[in-house]
This record gives sequence, structure tokens and C-alpha cells, in this order.
Amino acid sequence: MGRRAAEGNVKDERIVGALDLGSTRTCAVLAQVTGDDRSPGVKVLGVGISRETGVRRGVVRDIDETTRSIVDAVRDAERMAGVPVPAIHCGIAGEHIQVRTSTGLVSVTGEEILRTDVERVNDVATAISLGQDRELLHFIPQEYQVDDQDGINDPEGMTGLRLEVQMYLVSVQTAAAQNLRKSVERAGYRIAQLVLEPLAASMAVLTQEERELGCVLVDLGGGSTGVAIFKDGKVQHIASLPYAGSHVTSDIVHGLSVTQADAERLKQKWGAAYTPLVDPDEDIHLPSTPGQGVRQAKRELLAHIIHQRLDEILGLVQQEIEKTGFPGNLPAGVVVTGGGAHQPGIVELAREALALPARVGTPQRGISGLVDSVQAPRFAVSTGLLLYAAQSILEREAATTSSVGKLFGPVKRWLQDFF
Repeated sequence: MGRRAAEGNVKDERIVGALDLGSTRTCAVLAQVTGDDRSPGVKVLGVGISRETGVRRGVVRDIDETTRSIVDAVRDAERMAGVPVPAIHCGIAGEHIQVRTSTGLVSVTGEEILRTDVERVNDVATAISLGQDRELLHFIPQEYQVDDQDGINDPEGMTGLRLEVQMYLVSVQTAAAQNLRKSVERAGYRIAQLVLEPLAASMAVLTQEERELGCVLVDLGGGSTGVAIFKDGKVQHIASLPYAGSHVTSDIVHGLSVTQADAERLKQKWGAAYTPLVDPDEDIHLPSTPGQGVRQAKRELLAHIIHQRLDEILGLVQQEIEKTGFPGNLPAGVVVTGGGAHQPGIVELAREALALPARVGTPQRGISGLVDSVQAPRFAVSTGLLLYAAQSILEREAATTSSVGKLFGPVKRWLQDFF
């Protein structure tokens, strides 16, 4: 089922699709929009997973392989849902992600600040050169300042002569974005939006209280680890770390002399992120060749390998927290999500490594339908993408009946409301 068939049903069905292209699997989820623009929700209708992927560390390395994995995953999701997908919201991550801040300043010509004034100041803040090889993915207003009054979230209707904005800009490598779009289009689907994966995941697993108090989201993926730090209801810092679950698997390959596939199976079946939780006397059978003979190893050794690498990754997360100036000022702690969050002991390790309260982030907000199919940390990105898409549709619908919201549009309003 491709693009043309899907477009015929979008108005009646309000179907949204999400695509999470990781280094170890491709996940597609289809859902129907529920709720309203202030409380978006989705009814999950279908899920499809392909174990093949041409993506490495957030970048498409093999377009043909990536295209095949998209076709397999999306078609399975469409079969389960019984409806085609009109367009796909796709997550993007990797070391090519860059962030920077920008300031916009305009004079106010009327008696009070209008939406057009806010639009102008946002345009000024985003009208900067990112380089020929980069494109703007998200722009997120941090705060507005009217004359000498700062800390303003929405200046519309206020009186002043001078309007200023502090803007957070997220950009991606143009080639990486284009290859991702090309893979989706070759699969026969239309890509609606690229969304930074940690921001999508945060929408699915974080509470508003956590965003307000201050927390750090750690998305332990297969090829990269996404970090997003929130404080006062806004995203304050975003980073992509070059180490993730694939590095844990590689460590097991070298440490236990097993194949990549066997290392992944050992990690999933017997792995643990925190060595003290494992019985030091417990043995596990290792896959072996005829020449190697029967082999065993202590489960504690496997846990030690995983513990060491994840501890290193969390040490890099700590460095990102220190960059923001928030150490000791994130009372809501750390929320770990993604495939790596399935390792037993990840909460204990995160508490120890970051000296913060910790929990595993599981999609829970605004989800109905086939909840059991997506209620796991590895589905945080895909579920967050669905909520993102739902918010976009609901904002557009609200904009048709009210002039409020015409400035930002669905994507911009979502970013401002949630980040």
C-alpha cells in the first residue's frame, strides 16, 4: 500500500504513522488521532517491525536495505491496522545533530504586541546561516523579553516598544536528512516530518511535572544515545552521544568470543546493567563452534561487560549535564528509555552513575487501542512520533475555527507547548 491509496482515507480516518529507523531494527506504528489540541492522544491500530536496517549510528548507509526494511515494517503495520498510512513522521538522530542558540530583536509598531510581531521576531532569530550542508529541523522559543521584562512565554497582547526572543535551534546534516527522505519515498510513502528522536521520546514518557522541576532524558538506542535536559518546562540542552547498544554488543563479542548475533541474544536473555544484582555463582552456556567445544561463563562476567560500557555512556551524560550548569538542580532525576532501558539494573546503575533519582521511561501518555503492543521503552520514539503527529493535526483543525495559532502552526506550537 503506497502513498496514493493512503491519501484517500486521511480525512475520514485521521490516521497517523510513525517510523523509528534504528541500527538494529525498523519499527512502524499506525494510529488514529484522539483527544484535542491541548491533550492529544492516539489509538494504536498496528505495529510492524523489521529486523533488517541500513541505518548505522543515525545515518542511512544502504538506501536499498533501508527501503526494504521500511516496506516490511510499514506493510505489516498496515495489515494489522486494516488501513493505509497517509504520511509518515520519521525520527532522526545521530552525531550529525547540532544545536545552537540565537537571538531575535524587533521594534513594536502598534499599541500592543500582535501575533505578527511575534512572527517577525521568530523569523529574525531563525534567519541565520547554518552552513551549506545543514538544514533547520526545529526551532524552539526559550523565552521572550518585552522591553526590560524577561521570562515571558507568550508576549501577545502585552504593551512595549521592543520585543526580543531567545531561540533554540536544532539542525541536521542535509545529506543525512535527504537520504532518510529518499528511503521513505522509494518505499512508496510520503514523509510528513522529521523529528529529533529524544524530543519525540520525551513527549511519550515525561510528565509535565518532570519537565518543570528539571530532569534528563536518556534515550539508549542501538546506534546512538540521545540526551535531552529539561528545566522550567522547556528543553535546555540536547546532545547525541556516539556510544549506544551496538557498542555493548561489540564488547560482548570481543569479551566472550561469540558472533554479533549470539552476543545480541546473550545480552537480551542473560544481560544485566548492574553487576551487583547478578549471582556470582551463576553460569551461562556460550554458543560455540565444533572446534571450541562446550563453553560456559559466569553470568557475572557478561553483566560486568555491559555494566562497564553503560557506565561509560552515563559518564558522558553527566558531562552533558555539567555543560548546562544544572548539576544538583534536576530534582526529577533521570528517565532512561529506548532499547537499552530493558536491561535489568539500568535504574540502579543510573542512580549510581548520575547521583540522581531514576526510573525507566515507558510510553503511557495519551495512548489507547493496542497499548500492550507499544508499552515498552523501546517504543518511546515511535509512540512519541504518533503524539507529535496527532498534535499537528489537532492544531491545524483548531486553527481553522480560530485565528489563534495561525502564527506557529502545528509543529511550532507543539514545540513551544511541550519544550
